[in-house]
Amino acid sequence: MPLENTPLHFLSKRLEFPPVDTASEDGLLAVGGDLSPERLLLAYKNGIFPWFNDDSLILWWTPDPRMVLFPEKVKVSKSMRKIIRDGAFTLTQNTCFEQVMDHCAKIERKGQDGTWITPEMKTAYMNLYKKGHAKSFEVWEGDELVGGLYGVDLGHVFCGESMFSFKPNASKFAFIKMARELDEKGYELIDCQVHTDHLESLGAELIPRKEFVEILQA
Repeated sequence: MPLENTPLHFLSKRLEFPPVDTASEDGLLAVGGDLSPERLLLAYKNGIFPWFNDDSLILWWTPDPRMVLFPEKVKVSKSMRKIIRDGAFTLTQNTCFEQVMDHCAKIERKGQDGTWITPEMKTAYMNLYKKGHAKSFEVWEGDELVGGLYGVDLGHVFCGESMFSFKPNASKFAFIKMARELDEKGYELIDCQVHTDHLESLGAELIPRKEFVEILQA
């Protein structure tokens, strides 16, 4: 999360953000503020999300372009179709949100040192969950929790935050099943924030930030 040569906007206690088109080239928009449910919801509704280290001020990001999945475009490989058909995994929703967050925070990720899911972040998203604005999807193999993901649910857009997998393909299973369900419910897209090869393999694509924000605010 580079900060050099960035014209930073410092947030006050007022519940507002600067226009997203004033963000730096790497998507950094603002610093400071708080992680109250009201500020978080305002952020997500405007295409902004927090991402910072434990020893940092709160950093707010709005990358351009934006990685998203249109639910009807989710890609399901032949091997994943077999896994789904065989029924080795089952999916639940909101049965253990806190546990999913804990696993997302603790799992090792290639190229990352530590986690952005700090205790402060966990408390903030638990508060959103208790108010009905955050959701988790859990993958089970028998009675064992083996994968899952969580994010912020805006009603027509699901903003994915993080996923984990203890068994091969468990997080893919969660993502695919979630996408299919959201498609059936008429959701317009799933926000994946930034590009990864893994997300691209599942059908996610980059779109201009302007288009993303227009969909959010439609």
